[in-house]
Amino acid sequence: ATGVGLFRSEFLFMNRDGELPSEDEQFEAYKAAVESMAGMPVTIRTVDIGADKPLDRMSVNELRHEHVLNPAMGLRAIRWSLAEPSMFRQQLRAIFRASAFGQVRLLVPMVAHLNEIKQVQEAIKRVKVQLDDAGQKYGTVELGVMVEVPAAALMLPLLLKHVDYVSIGTNDLIQYTLAIDRADEAVAHLYDPWHPAVLQLLSTAIAQARAAGKGVSVCGEMAGDAAFTDLLLSMGLNCFSMHPSQIPSVKQRILRADTQRLAAVLPRILDSEEPAKTAAEALGPHSRLH
Repeated sequence: ATGVGLFRSEFLFMNRDGELPSEDEQFEAYKAAVESMAGMPVTIRTVDIGADKPLDRMSVNELRHEHVLNPAMGLRAIRWSLAEPSMFRQQLRAIFRASAFGQVRLLVPMVAHLNEIKQVQEAIKRVKVQLDDAGQKYGTVELGVMVEVPAAALMLPLLLKHVDYVSIGTNDLIQYTLAIDRADEAVAHLYDPWHPAVLQLLSTAIAQARAAGKGVSVCGEMAGDAAFTDLLLSMGLNCFSMHPSQIPSVKQRILRADTQRLAAVLPRILDSEEPAKTAAEALGPHSRLH
């Protein structure tokens, strides 16, 4: 393991009876994580409130996700942050202050519009001025976006011009690509990481990021599932973000992998009408989805 691939900052905001964490409280939490890594990078995702992670202080209209509205399509993640600029700048200040104590990378979730990244960059500029005026130290913070909305995957070359790296969030990318909600039992069976459209988006995004010389990682269940390790390696991925308990099994697959052989069979898998079956035949029995 080489650092924290995803610090889920939203958990600092939840179950607080509507009270948001202060800048100092956030700073102390981020600083503790950064110092514990002793120089290894900590990727902090800006608050991803909404969907399955509602905030106590949201209004009744914002929380109508039980019946009328699909929360995954609503005011969540970067949309919510940009709608609450004061809160967002407070979080950014805390993150940048923590960067004075180690390597910090900033990750923006659910980006679907180029203007969202430009607004984030403007907020960062303002935060740096505020920290400079207050005499607060901060380090260099890389900016990245999560690719979890098909729009972001399809316009990735444009986004790559404005960020340092990307992280592909497979859980949401699959949901949005296949237009299904995993929490809905009536359609949960349609959630399919092996769907040809999902694999095409994944493969193309990884290739485009690598071609642009930008870092690319995958987080979500696919990254931590050894059944997909060979597939992701065949696409050129070399950075996986997962729960620590999943590292040993995935690491063993990586150490045994012949990446040149894997890359050679990728076109067969992407062109297949049954990618899971083709992958199982081409990559071995452990690549089958169980």
